[in-house]
Amino acid sequence: MKKIFPVLLFILFSTTLFAQPRIAVDGIVAIIGKEIIMRSDIEAAYQAQLSQMPATDDLEEFRCDVFESLVVEKLMMHQADLDSIYITPEQLEYRINANIAYLTRQVGGDISVIERHFGKSIDEIKAEVRDMTRTQMIVDEVQQSITSNITVTPSEVKNFYNNISYDSLPTVPGQYEFGHIVKTPPVSEEEIAELKARLNGYREKVLRGEQTFKMLARLYSDDPGSANDGGNLGFAERGTFYPEFEAVAFKLKTGEISEIVKTQAGYHIIQMNERRGDRIKVSHILLQPKPSVEEQVIAIEYLDSIRKVAITEKKDFSKAAMEYSDSPDKNSGGWVINPYSGSTKFTKDAMEPVLLSTLDKMIPGEYSQPIVYVNEDGVVSYRIVYLKSKTAPHKPNLVEDYDVIQNAAIEEKKMKAIHKWIRNKVKVTSIKINDNYRTCPFIDEWQIP
Repeated sequence: MKKIFPVLLFILFSTTLFAQPRIAVDGIVAIIGKEIIMRSDIEAAYQAQLSQMPATDDLEEFRCDVFESLVVEKLMMHQADLDSIYITPEQLEYRINANIAYLTRQVGGDISVIERHFGKSIDEIKAEVRDMTRTQMIVDEVQQSITSNITVTPSEVKNFYNNISYDSLPTVPGQYEFGHIVKTPPVSEEEIAELKARLNGYREKVLRGEQTFKMLARLYSDDPGSANDGGNLGFAERGTFYPEFEAVAFKLKTGEISEIVKTQAGYHIIQMNERRGDRIKVSHILLQPKPSVEEQVIAIEYLDSIRKVAITEKKDFSKAAMEYSDSPDKNSGGWVINPYSGSTKFTKDAMEPVLLSTLDKMIPGEYSQPIVYVNEDGVVSYRIVYLKSKTAPHKPNLVEDYDVIQNAAIEEKKMKAIHKWIRNKVKVTSIKINDNYRTCPFIDEWQIP
């Protein structure tokens, strides 16, 4: 069970996108139901994973681990066929776009970094990872069907923790809990009027055939997630975008370009690319109005005054946030939620450098000086941060890290369930493995005939 689960996202991309080694003579290595594993499949996955793993002395064991992962993958694909599990084109497009967006965030929002790394355009990358992504999604569905009802009790969590030797416990990274009071500087009517004029100009250029929507989006859109892909937002259903955006987008005809649409992210023009039933594929150009320097200074001075009042009057932070903050999270006391975990705790790698640098210098119960803040919509604001708690790196314990230990206990229980499923499934599935590949330990362990 060392390598049961499929490769990481980057490895998934690398397996397909990097040049594969030449195989002198390809051939079938294994047949699982109707699924086939070729020698080239093993070699491609082996090379891709080897490039991402630390050095190992036993390459044959590592190759067996790769082979084992592929057998499990094909076993689950076979089960998906029996259960009629199907991934729609829209679901596939959404996952690919989400993967691209994730990679883009990891490289600072510049999608051209990914294109240069792989030596391919985003459209070429999407086309080449399509089959592998579909396979990954189907495997995920099968795993979910196996483990969906698994839970753990508090006593199971405690037993799981107590059965781990202290030396084997990983170090929990330092974590921070904080809240903020946000002030968003207003934007002048002149700035908005100038921005609208630019958008109308772009629209007219496309309508007159002077320029393509895709090129204008690449050059001018303020949406880092779609600009380098010509503003393409992929296929989406209702509930995906802002209500104001959807109210216009879903009424467009193929090829039509909307008038200007205002949302909390800024101002858009939208082009309809394709419609499939209740799903649409649109592109947009987003322009975000910027506050003047004078308004930014006023916002900073406002926050500075709030900070002094909060400290002098010893105001409860949540009450201060509800009274003074412009951010929607003020209604939940001003506490900031980690979008990756859903908790109020952040590790260093989950925070932008400016925020991390600020919190590192603070002690719990302290307010920061005003700092710049760009929210998830890309709107520039300022905020003062209140540090609720800070923990140093430490070995996990049941008091401070119960959630982490509980999740680990659940994952172990899921792994055992999948292992049991595999052992049972190989008994009732037609599996044939080339004699030259029967030396891998998992074949005897699973009692594959």
